[in-house]
Amino acid sequence: MRIQKFEANRRELIEVARGDRPADLFIRGGTVVNVYSGELLPHHVAIYKDRIAYVGPREVAVGDETQVVDAAGMFVVPGYIEAHSHPWILYNPVSLAERIVPLGTTTVVHDTLFFYLHLGYKGTVRLIEALRDVPINQLWLARIVAQAGYPEEEEWFDPVFVRKLLEHEDVIGTAELTRWPMLYQGDPLIVDTMEFAKRLGKVSDGHTAGCSFEKLNALSAGGLSACHEAITALEVLDRLRLGLWTVLRNSSLRPDLQELIEPVVEGQISTQRLLMTTDGPNPSFIEENGFMDGLLRQAVRMGVPAVTAVQMVTLNAAQYLKLDDYIGGIAPGRRADVLILPDLESFRPDRVVRGGREVARDGRLIAPLPEIAWDRYPSMKPLSVSAEVLADPDLYRFEAKDGEKVPVIEFISNVITRRTDAALSTDGEYVAIGGRPDLAYAALVARDGTWVAKGVIQGFAGRIGGLASTYNTTTELLVIGRDPGAMAVAAERVRQMGGGIALAEDGEVKLEIPLPLYGIMSDGPFAQVVRDHDRLLAAVHDRGFPFHDILYSLLFLTCDFLPGLRLTPLGLYDVKRAQVVRKRRNLPVRA
Repeated sequence: MRIQKFEANRRELIEVARGDRPADLFIRGGTVVNVYSGELLPHHVAIYKDRIAYVGPREVAVGDETQVVDAAGMFVVPGYIEAHSHPWILYNPVSLAERIVPLGTTTVVHDTLFFYLHLGYKGTVRLIEALRDVPINQLWLARIVAQAGYPEEEEWFDPVFVRKLLEHEDVIGTAELTRWPMLYQGDPLIVDTMEFAKRLGKVSDGHTAGCSFEKLNALSAGGLSACHEAITALEVLDRLRLGLWTVLRNSSLRPDLQELIEPVVEGQISTQRLLMTTDGPNPSFIEENGFMDGLLRQAVRMGVPAVTAVQMVTLNAAQYLKLDDYIGGIAPGRRADVLILPDLESFRPDRVVRGGREVARDGRLIAPLPEIAWDRYPSMKPLSVSAEVLADPDLYRFEAKDGEKVPVIEFISNVITRRTDAALSTDGEYVAIGGRPDLAYAALVARDGTWVAKGVIQGFAGRIGGLASTYNTTTELLVIGRDPGAMAVAAERVRQMGGGIALAEDGEVKLEIPLPLYGIMSDGPFAQVVRDHDRLLAAVHDRGFPFHDILYSLLFLTCDFLPGLRLTPLGLYDVKRAQVVRKRRNLPVRA
């Protein structure tokens, strides 16, 4: 793994520790949060090149060229580790680092999903390596399958290429398996690939939402290493008791920490195998609540001892990742990822040192961000649907016979839906929703215009004319609305942008958010994606959207791993019955 490759060698570190060679950076007079012993110690820290050489009471290795940082009255802690990151919630890996490095996160473990969906094996590897210049340790977890099944999935996720990706030094395991029933049923591709990862000494992340204790037994036996999907204190205990590293989540979609932290506060459980995650929060959530620093603030306010909380986002995470010899603590030989904190309450660092170099100070990034030439990594699945296809209002209407029971996707939360069969009136061969202000049409159109899947949704937003988005699990073109004409206008605008989100009414585009990076990410700075998100959420709230996280509603409507009725590349899909209710319809091929 690349994080194990250091500039400073062992002999040099020994010389610095003995005092025979001057340190490059000497942090004097701080209180070290020792995550190994659980102590607060009045120790100095000597850093040479990119590694820690000495931690202790002596002022060793201070030479004429040594940079000395006075940390008197401050706390010296390891850089925070986010072991479960999704770097594509409008932001991209560069703009995310721009915001979270000054907040103290020095290592992130990213999910490859949308990069692999668009770039395949070779393009994903090239991009991973180009992103090495971002001033944060970026590691990766490789998807074994997509988040929604589709006919070409087996070919795209060819086990040969998935395994080659797993062998890459920056890839440390398999990413969360959202479709966990495949593992429960013993799918050979899943089991064999996870076993391959085990032989490489790599982890297998899990996603076991809604899984009972009995079924968790099978998943743990199948090779899962961790799970972040506990939503109750009992589910935390279930996962710990079955040997899973258990990741407590507090995100924009699921702010669950208040519930999950209770066994820790009550002293009911060992925290040795507990981690914390933000699990891909929307950009405004980060801006308001922070990142890993925000988790620490909240945990300590709830009664978790400060050192215990720090261990959960440093040493515990490093041990789970099998990297605790390299990151996760302030100790000789470790990578010099060090924060200097004014207190153990705010957890916002005055200084951030990553690999021995100061990268942020006083909440500002001071390290340069690389210019990623995104056009060198073009999508293998461009948005090539024709304007002619999108202009047809009938593309968005749902076909039904008069008096026929229509399966309706009813939203009961941001991401959970249920099937409601309703006898709806028709206008010719299509469902008429004019008299039902709670209903809207939904269509998922192939990026290449070869097929469309259709549905009727309820409880989403009763005053949306047309909303089109490539921001969804499939990155196909999802179009929602009550007015097929407005839906066509919004869809065409997204096509012109090459991907993104557009809202249209009365024949005009009222809001647009370009997402030129595979239809899922902005290429702008973090502040811009915060503004874009706020504009989008305000616009849909004004039109009746009743929930708090529009991005995840769009993202998960097209998946097949959460309860309810879904609109997937296979068609209208009933998850509970594992049944395609209405197959997708092939469209005429147009030049």
